[in-house]
Amino acid sequence: MAFEIDISNDQDSIQVDIKQLTHAIERALNVEQVASAVISVSIVDNAAIHKINREHLQHDYPTDVISFQLDFAIERDDNDQDENTIDHQSVESRSELRAQGAMIEGEIIASAQMAVEMASSGQWTAMNELTLYVIHGLLHICGYDDLTRDEKQIMRRRERAVLHEVGLQPVYPDDD
Repeated sequence: MAFEIDISNDQDSIQVDIKQLTHAIERALNVEQVASAVISVSIVDNAAIHKINREHLQHDYPTDVISFQLDFAIERDDNDQDENTIDHQSVESRSELRAQGAMIEGEIIASAQMAVEMASSGQWTAMNELTLYVIHGLLHICGYDDLTRDEKQIMRRRERAVLHEVGLQPVYPDDD
């Protein structure tokens, strides 16, 4: 598996452990059985993510994480087609591991400032909260969504599976 991960840190709310974050992303890609990935991560403050949210998603507020899926392809076994780019509906019907065997490319923007503000609700450190944001964004790139209750439950299961691999146990404030 070939993974290219680039992390930039353009904020001063917390000291980001780049090695820890890279390890978490690699574990997530392995757990999701991704074949290859090019992932860019930008750690920013609330002002920067607010601007991106407004310009790209027309949401006029800061948020925890934004991700952009730039490419998603699954290598085919049949001889007449080596690679096939597919849409999310096809991916969703495959299995809960939506990026299994996929070659993905994406960008994740996460707010460290939001992580500082929200860490206590997750009952852990700001770095752990930031790790959750990055993994959440990565799962979106892998084809998961959280717009419906069922999709949100699947997303949470995948987050827990990945975070468990790096020794983290997320606590969600709205869990029953």
